[in-house]
Amino acid sequence: MAWTTIAAIYFITWWIVLFAILPWGVKSQTEHGEEIAAGTDPGAPVLPKLKSKILWTTIVTTVLFVSVYYLFANRWITIEDMASWVGMPK
Repeated sequence: MAWTTIAAIYFITWWIVLFAILPWGVKSQTEHGEEIAAGTDPGAPVLPKLKSKILWTTIVTTVLFVSVYYLFANRWITIEDMASWVGMPK
């Protein structure tokens, strides 16, 4: 597999995992008990902790990607297996 393909798959996986991790530990202004700042949504997060979420996204994506790549490289999972999972004929 070309390194550009590997990088593209990692990049797409990283973004999907980021959107899954973004809601973790988020408290809105109303949940946090703060006065709602003028012009903001009451559901806006108080402390989004983006650096921590980016770090966790990278860790989770790397573990997931390396695991799947290992299974694919050692032929434990093949393209034909993946096609059968989504209902495509072999």
